[in-house]
Amino acid sequence: MEGLVAANRALSAYELSDYCRSELRTELLPMSVYRILGFLEDNGLVHRLNTSNKYIACSHIVCDHVHQSPQFLICKSCSKVEEVSIPELAIEMLAKATKKAGFLLADNKLEIECFCNDCTVTEALR
Repeated sequence: MEGLVAANRALSAYELSDYCRSELRTELLPMSVYRILGFLEDNGLVHRLNTSNKYIACSHIVCDHVHQSPQFLICKSCSKVEEVSIPELAIEMLAKATKKAGFLLADNKLEIECFCNDCTVTEALR
């Protein structure tokens, strides 16, 4: 958990294993990290990003109120991830469009690939 909070970006189990080795001076094999991440995900403390098979700490860990479905903006350049709220109406409209096309949403979270402001500025300077 500490590694995910410190990183401010999505990390894989292998990256977290490396973090434990270098920063915490403890050896955790990736398989153990996957089990820990599964527990944290089951308890709403981390989110698994399907597009990259990486994990991010939930930005609402310390809140005590109900939140909307998590939506993620993922920078294609630096892998920074921002959890944002999207109105339920937007999700409902997406579900209706999906159903109309003959599909059913498997999950109500969105992972949107984009570029963060820092990377957009860097690209503009090139």
